[in-house]
Amino acid sequence: MSSQQAFLEQLKTIDNLDNIQSLRSLVDNYHDWLQSEFTQQPIAKLVLGRAFFIDNLIRKLWQLVTLNDECELALVAVGGYGRGHLNLHSDIDLLILSRERISKNCEQKVSRFVTSLWDLGLDIGQSLRTLKETISLGQEDITIATNLLESRLLNGDEKLFSELNKKINSRQFWPSVKFFKAKIEEQKIRHKKFNDTSYNLEPNIKENPGCLRDIQNIGWIAKKHYKVFDGSQLVKQDFMTDEELRELQDCREFLWHMRFALHMVAGRSENRLLFEHQPAVAKLLGYGDSKAAVESMMKRFFVMVRRVVELNQVLLQYFSDEFVVSFRPWNRKRLNNDFEIVNGLIKARRSDIFDTPAQILDMFLIIADHKKILGLHSSTLRLLRNARRKYESLELLQLKACRERFMQLLCHPNFFAISWDLMHKHGVMAIYNHDWAHIVGLMQFDLFHSYTVDEHTNRLIKNIFRYTQSEHKKEFPRCSAICNEFGKLELLYIAAIYHDICKGKGGDHSELGAIAVKNFCRLHKISDSDADMIAWLVENHLLMSVIAQRKDINDPEVILDFCQRVQNETRLNLLYALTLADIRATNATLLNDWKASLLQQLYSATLNALRSGLEEPATVSEQIAEKREIALDQLLNDKLALNDVQFLWQDLPNDYFLRYSVEQICWHAKTIINNKEGACVAVDNSRHKGGTAVFIYLPDREYLFASICSALDRKNFNIHDANILNTNSKAALDTFIVLEDDGSQVKKKRFKDIYDAIKEAIAEQGQPKVPERIPRNIKQFNIPTKVTWVEHKNDKRSMMQLEALDTPGLLVKIGRIFYQNKITIHAAKVATIGERAEDFFVLTNQSGEPLSDSEKSSLAQQLRQTLTIKPAN
Repeated sequence: MSSQQAFLEQLKTIDNLDNIQSLRSLVDNYHDWLQSEFTQQPIAKLVLGRAFFIDNLIRKLWQLVTLNDECELALVAVGGYGRGHLNLHSDIDLLILSRERISKNCEQKVSRFVTSLWDLGLDIGQSLRTLKETISLGQEDITIATNLLESRLLNGDEKLFSELNKKINSRQFWPSVKFFKAKIEEQKIRHKKFNDTSYNLEPNIKENPGCLRDIQNIGWIAKKHYKVFDGSQLVKQDFMTDEELRELQDCREFLWHMRFALHMVAGRSENRLLFEHQPAVAKLLGYGDSKAAVESMMKRFFVMVRRVVELNQVLLQYFSDEFVVSFRPWNRKRLNNDFEIVNGLIKARRSDIFDTPAQILDMFLIIADHKKILGLHSSTLRLLRNARRKYESLELLQLKACRERFMQLLCHPNFFAISWDLMHKHGVMAIYNHDWAHIVGLMQFDLFHSYTVDEHTNRLIKNIFRYTQSEHKKEFPRCSAICNEFGKLELLYIAAIYHDICKGKGGDHSELGAIAVKNFCRLHKISDSDADMIAWLVENHLLMSVIAQRKDINDPEVILDFCQRVQNETRLNLLYALTLADIRATNATLLNDWKASLLQQLYSATLNALRSGLEEPATVSEQIAEKREIALDQLLNDKLALNDVQFLWQDLPNDYFLRYSVEQICWHAKTIINNKEGACVAVDNSRHKGGTAVFIYLPDREYLFASICSALDRKNFNIHDANILNTNSKAALDTFIVLEDDGSQVKKKRFKDIYDAIKEAIAEQGQPKVPERIPRNIKQFNIPTKVTWVEHKNDKRSMMQLEALDTPGLLVKIGRIFYQNKITIHAAKVATIGERAEDFFVLTNQSGEPLSDSEKSSLAQQLRQTLTIKPAN
């Protein structure tokens, strides 16, 4: 069939429901035709056309089951279907309205009608209610009331439907002001589910801030008040301008296009634009078939949703000013000749307020000066939108007057409260700095980040500002002290702005960012010494996190190397504050107590080293002797026998005393000496802040490491750190740090699961099994396995960094390969960064020596062959 009309003509020929499969084929063919027309017809024609086809289909079924013979019964389209809009797999919401309770015979007909719709493969949402029930439920539930607002009669009793409409539009049924307040609250709750940002990497095209629901909310509120159902009528009512109406329609059509394509790709009613769907959607929308195509599509998407967010704010705030606030006295305060505060919002007093670019920044200085300003008035936002478009071809930082004002803003103690938020949200940063414009809506294709690059950076900056606020100083007291005591905090803010600004430009974004921020500093007359500090922070913003999570921070050489990179306390302090803020801004769950404790431990060790001087660090023998002496005193005070302690320690290599703290050494000794069973296992939450320590002491055996990893994985524990050590008598003395899947410390009620897992591992014979299933959200990523050998001053062991896709049983696979090559693991650091595993191992070969070049090459090849997973098509 070549047209919609042809399908409608065939539908007319159906005169019974005896062959439902024939009708199902017609419906399926129609949906196939819609998809074939996706690139041939305007999206509005397809969305409206599907609703029209479904209208005719439903009316036909209604007649075939003889429901049209029933008196005082109406078939009503509600919700999106009531608007006459149906995307490819959108739900079809129906209200079967009766005046009184229907008869058994009629009930059977209704049941057959609904069953037939389901048999046709349609997603139906139906309700059977009396008129009284409908109004009563609508008065109680804003969602039902909203669905009824756009109801449309499909068939049945016109008089009954007219009564419904009359009651819905009466002043008693959700007065417009009450309706407005309920819809605004509903929108706030919905936005909060998406962390109050439009810039989510896997957005929900229907519910995400700035998406279809926000457009619909404008229409619902306006239509409820003005009793009109067409956008052009809202223009006549002066609710919106012609330009705003066209802009909303353009945004809606873009989102319709994307949603239709998503439905095609998913084969169902799917509104979440998941990573796995994005390439196919981009291809359908004509962007191409590459990562760059997805980036282009998503950048366009984020431009559209920002426009919707702004229009939503302008129009709903206008409604509030005209019809909600107007019922009570206005709170108005004149600031100067240009601006006033009206109910907490800054309002321009004249239309030419942004005649020059510098005047835009002047407004944000005023906002920073007045803490009572909560946002932009709708009229001010309209003027700002026009000015932004007027000046978007410029780069404001090229203008001296704008640079001077921007530096004033950076140095203002209150700039990063509201002013920064508004500049970021409304695109002012993008016209001020084209480097920033580059990262607006820039995707990050991983499970590590939750937001686009600009939104991530915005959240990092807000975290730094949070350090400076007295009401939050208890959250991260050290960072609060650092920021409040540093006299030039604008340097840290500039580093934050630029830390990821060169992502997507090719090459190392940290190095490119350092060059870019040097240019920014030169242009803004920042001194060379301060510029060097900022550039160092940008170039090294990942350094502290990498060392804390991948290196053995108990190793004095690691601390010494880090000290030499940092050089002084000021750099260390600012890097620590920046690192914590960066991790917290990446996603809501990334910074757990364990990671925070690692960073704090690295910070404290480095600070002590810097303060004590690096010229003469304590020798290894001195460190070991000091720890043994302190630990022995504590153990003797705890009534342990001297002979028992000495006998145990004779079996432990010197590395043991370097690797563990005095407190841990005492815990191990008490556990081993007091143990009366064969295998010695202990679990404790107080030995490692934020993590649960699992201590194991037992005769070593083949595949022990892999078996323990496998058993803990089966109990849904994540291993984050492992110290693997063999005593002189070949016993295994291992410590694992485990966390729950959500990154939290293991509760005591789960300790039994850990003990059970270790028992299972000890009892296991041969190679442990590896889970074969790979989760859906992992399959799409192409993470090549990368093995890097790290040079270290300690040449007695080999240090290996491994990057790979974080699949189930990864550590088990690695452990098996190590065992098969007769390689001993001495320590392991395990870090999961979204879909990427970044692990660090300290190794020796079967002779107890560092791996030879040939052993390294062979091991790396085996790891790559075993761990590399081909991405899903």
